[in-house]
Amino acid sequence: MKKSPQSLNLHHWTLPPGPLDAITDVAGVRVGHVTLIDGEGPLRPGRGPVRTGATVILPHGGNLFRNKVRAAVHTINGFGKACGFEEVRELGVIEAPIVLTNTLNVWLAADAVAQRMVAQNPEIGVRTSSVNVVVGECNDGYLNDMQGRHVHAEHVWAALDAASDGPVTEGAVGAGTGTSCFGWKGGIGTASRVLPGEGGGFTVGALVQSNFGRPWQLMVGGVHVGARLRPPDAPPSPSPERGSIMMVLATDAPLTSRQLRRLCVRAAAGIARTGSHIGHGSGDFVIAFSTAHLLPHRIGDEPVPLVADAPTILDEPRAMQWLLPAVVEVIEEAVLNSLCAAVTMTGRDGHIRYALPLDEVRAMLSG
Repeated sequence: MKKSPQSLNLHHWTLPPGPLDAITDVAGVRVGHVTLIDGEGPLRPGRGPVRTGATVILPHGGNLFRNKVRAAVHTINGFGKACGFEEVRELGVIEAPIVLTNTLNVWLAADAVAQRMVAQNPEIGVRTSSVNVVVGECNDGYLNDMQGRHVHAEHVWAALDAASDGPVTEGAVGAGTGTSCFGWKGGIGTASRVLPGEGGGFTVGALVQSNFGRPWQLMVGGVHVGARLRPPDAPPSPSPERGSIMMVLATDAPLTSRQLRRLCVRAAAGIARTGSHIGHGSGDFVIAFSTAHLLPHRIGDEPVPLVADAPTILDEPRAMQWLLPAVVEVIEEAVLNSLCAAVTMTGRDGHIRYALPLDEVRAMLSG
């Protein structure tokens, strides 16, 4: 059984999950991880211990440069190293796999994806435009030797090659290997919601890399769990918020980039339901894309139609009545999934992030 909020008997959801309760419930979407765990003991900057990785999200299994998808990005709080966001804001498309990793590995990961895209599309920068690569990050330095920049090109390529459209592994895996959430062990989480027929029957999925929140803030299903349950090493008094979260949204609804940005904005409500107040030192970023339309790139003398004959959402109020709450629910559940699936991990200098004790949380929710 999936180790998730469902095992906590939460009943406050209003929409049903898809078969996998994952971002891959949106047809065509693929996810791949590479997890790097090596060494223990004192930090040796540049050498280890290593507790990090990379997670890739592909909107479809084809050539993304030649067949782009509509997309949007949104910055809730900009304390982070988001790569490639400005071109997505301007043009409203994603044309390369999305990569999540740790803070100091952003540029190495971007270079790895650029290499892969050029290998797939030799005309890039020669007979056509350059390629925009989107990379997000969270700081995993509490457990990981971040200076070592241990995620190399071959690791990103391995994650790309491993990407699949099946179940998504959650918790301390991939880009979430060394991250923390509300003082507990965080990581990768995912969830999905299926809209009813009157809402178009569309699917909305999310994948998050959770690395935010202070222990006393944690809310689970509307219950202030953090008020009574803290990690063994939780500080005695409040400390500044210095965490981050990367959120990726996918849908098969035929949305424009403007409409996708409206979904992005509602992700803030999802993390707020888990207890976050989006602190000064937090990097909170959202990427959204629609798989409904593939937008061809002009290659050689092959023309692209000036006007595409493709459906779009015309009754926006009716569609958003379902799409917006779906976003809030998938983000909230994906964060909780990242906590529920994570395992206790010891990293550099003996630092420990404990797994959230689900039995204790369950007792609090039923009490």
